[in-house]
Amino acid sequence: MSSDNPDRANPTDRLRAIMAKLRDPNGGCPWDVEQTFETIAPYTIEEAYEVADAIQRGDLAALKDELGDLLLQVFFHARMAEEAGHFDYDDVARAISDKMVRRHPHVFGGAEIRTAEAQTVNWEMLKAQERAEKGEREDGSVLAGIALALPALMRAEKLGKRAARTGFDWPDSGPVIAKIEEEIEEIRDVMAADGGKDRLEDELGDLLFAVANLGRHLGLDPEAALRRGNAKFEARFRALEAHFQAQGRPMREVTLAEMEAAWQTLKRGPSENR
Repeated sequence: MSSDNPDRANPTDRLRAIMAKLRDPNGGCPWDVEQTFETIAPYTIEEAYEVADAIQRGDLAALKDELGDLLLQVFFHARMAEEAGHFDYDDVARAISDKMVRRHPHVFGGAEIRTAEAQTVNWEMLKAQERAEKGEREDGSVLAGIALALPALMRAEKLGKRAARTGFDWPDSGPVIAKIEEEIEEIRDVMAADGGKDRLEDELGDLLFAVANLGRHLGLDPEAALRRGNAKFEARFRALEAHFQAQGRPMREVTLAEMEAAWQTLKRGPSENR
């Protein structure tokens, strides 16, 4: 299909043609033409988080839009790769289809896997086999393959989950809470001894790692929990600003004690009692 006429096609072919037109050096969009894998990668990550945000808010209309934005990122990368002669969108779709069939032998083959836990173990085994077949160096650690580029909180949760497969884990959430309290005390000790920023960063990292593992033990995604906490703080702070704005008082003229009193009142508002 010609990229000059992107409107008469099924939606997938249409988007593919639109992307080709945007990247066309002759008549395309100058911004799109000058992009590279490296410059587009941050947008890809951002769009994935916006998908997660729409899900968190339960906004299905926004989810549809955000999934479209994320899909555009796939087409953008695939188009750049096609221009360089590496692969195209069809290759991407074919590769993931083959992978899903290969990694679900209990669905598309004769294997029997009866529980989600057994499927997780089998999935990781198949991934290790695939890496070996590609000649990728396998270091033998149960932690192998956890991407360094993941957000630190998400990676902490994954590291803890992988380590737990060997039995290296707390038996329940109680000892994790004790570990968090221990890490807080260690931060206090370093602060009292004026141990410097490097030691404080180490101890703060230990605390955050323990908090991520508490989320895992509680069956909660720590990344999602923090997004929820961020949203709650933003909503409350905006309400705090509006509270004093209604009094004709800029925030910079309000005392900390007044802010704290108003903050506690807002916390006890209707949203907290739902």
